[in-house]
Amino acid sequence: MAAPLVSRMLRRVLSSRVRSCSSGAPVTQPRPGEPSQPAVEEPSRRRQFLREHAAPFSAFLTDSFGRRHSYLRISLTEKCNLRCQYCMPEEGVPLTPKADLLTTEEILTLARLFVKEGVDKIRLTGGEPLIRPDVVNIVAQLRQLEGLRTIGITTNGINLARLLPQLQKAGLSAVNISLDTLVPAKFEFIVRRKGFHKVMEGIHKAIELGYSPVKVNCVVMRGLNEDELLDFVALTKGLPLDVRFIEYMPFDGNKWNFKKMVSYKEMLDTLQQRWPELEKLPEEESSTAKAFKIPGFQGQVSFITSMSEHFCGTCNRLRITADGNLKVCLFGNSEVSLRDHLRAGASEEELLSIIGAAVGRKKRQHAGMFNISQMKNRPMILIELFLTLQDSPPAVLSISFRDSLHVQGLRHRVSRSHQMVTLWEGGGVPQTPLLAQWWLGAGLPQRHYSSHPDSDANPKCLSPEPQAPATPLGPLPASGQLTHVDTEGRAAMVDVGGKPDTERVAVASAVVLLGPVAFRLVQENRLKKGDALVVAQLAGVQAAKLTSQLIPLCHHVALSHVQVRLELDSARQAVVIEASCRARGPTGVEMEALTSAAVAALTLYDMCKAVSRDIVLEEIKLISKTGGQRGDFHRT
Repeated sequence: MAAPLVSRMLRRVLSSRVRSCSSGAPVTQPRPGEPSQPAVEEPSRRRQFLREHAAPFSAFLTDSFGRRHSYLRISLTEKCNLRCQYCMPEEGVPLTPKADLLTTEEILTLARLFVKEGVDKIRLTGGEPLIRPDVVNIVAQLRQLEGLRTIGITTNGINLARLLPQLQKAGLSAVNISLDTLVPAKFEFIVRRKGFHKVMEGIHKAIELGYSPVKVNCVVMRGLNEDELLDFVALTKGLPLDVRFIEYMPFDGNKWNFKKMVSYKEMLDTLQQRWPELEKLPEEESSTAKAFKIPGFQGQVSFITSMSEHFCGTCNRLRITADGNLKVCLFGNSEVSLRDHLRAGASEEELLSIIGAAVGRKKRQHAGMFNISQMKNRPMILIELFLTLQDSPPAVLSISFRDSLHVQGLRHRVSRSHQMVTLWEGGGVPQTPLLAQWWLGAGLPQRHYSSHPDSDANPKCLSPEPQAPATPLGPLPASGQLTHVDTEGRAAMVDVGGKPDTERVAVASAVVLLGPVAFRLVQENRLKKGDALVVAQLAGVQAAKLTSQLIPLCHHVALSHVQVRLELDSARQAVVIEASCRARGPTGVEMEALTSAAVAALTLYDMCKAVSRDIVLEEIKLISKTGGQRGDFHRT
């Protein structure tokens, strides 16, 4: 009699309208016609009851090291509505024929089998799961599975605001949103599509519907977005977000490089310098994240340390790909097709035997980060949309704005200017939701761009005051002979084969006098062609990398760093440009710096010529160079 009684009580508890949320408090599921209510705290006695009366865990889902796999991730599709540079190989991904993908019924059959054996959490992934037409129906069907406590989804957020109310009614209880930058222009650069404001609307909608915390996944990659760590953390001051910083991980086609990975320790150190009161939260069982909280902040931050400090010992996750393969380890390259056995008419017992054998072969831990990078594995887009970063250009867009305002705890450099809010409100684009307005801030800051994460380390980018004559440091060549002509006066490239490799750095500048009309439009970001400063900055970076193709006798230089800064000078109604380049090699990089500054200036002219022809380019000059045999040079 006792067992049936416990079973009835469990069913009663599990069929409650309050469904647990993996990321915090559960979400209340409203009846049709009822307004959505904020999430309410799950009664502690319910959790205690489930722990005390849990059924014995399935041997099929327990590996040889005693790890119980109660968490299943199911990829609903390989397709995505973004074209991220970092999620799929640059040559593209061959998609599986539709006939070879799991059908809705097959997905539900496998989910039912896993839940019956002890899985109590399912997360739907992709590709992008929200582009699957029947995703709401799948969530509703999963909710009917007795014993399943949490249904989550990982999404890029583009369709989230539109679908989330339906998904919540269907039973969705946890939301993870992938977002790698808070800068709209950089977002478009990364994903090759517009849609930043849609993602922000999706985050806002999740908060509005009571999901707490809303998890925001941010893959951190050196040279791309590590300069935004503090801006992401500042969002948690007034919003119930769990910002999760993820170490960059190697997958097939993403050309993983150890130097691009920003480790957990390095990220933590950056945060602690700004918020020394940052405190660690207790780790949940089988959690992949190390969680921290700043006292007084509403949300929290977490680190997923797959590379530097793996969590294999407590791993409880299994994955089913869109084509029906079971992966017992995200980084493993061994898979078993459940689809083929299912379509061959395998019984439930036979399927369990196959699953159990695969789980039993799971290794104690994945290979180290360097070994993983050499292994053959699926591109991440074919496993699930868990944004990992592909090979990037030597210098990648990063934008910052000098702002005298301090917006809700954001550091001195905020992520976007008020002009963009004005542009969105007046340009026919849906008005920015409250969340986006919160971090966009108000007022009219000076616009300031930099292509380097440490752009505000020196607040004096360039001085508009008259420049003193150049002061050479070190010896100059004894002869005044030109080096790019031979004895007969013909053009010749200098042979640098015998020169030693040294660290070379050069800085050049340019000034673009715009005039009152063009200057105002650039300052307010209202040019019809788009954001002139962003385009000019990108042009400067690209020009530095292509200098040897533009200047015939220049050597090709493998640049390790390019920085392009643009500042508005109201007194002269001008844009002041500074470009710096760095490389290690036998020849200098002053031509790269000069080309970068000049092309950025030309691009500004091109962006503004429709509103004014009275634009003057001037003061294109070398500011400094170091590392050459002829000594250093500084224009003082």
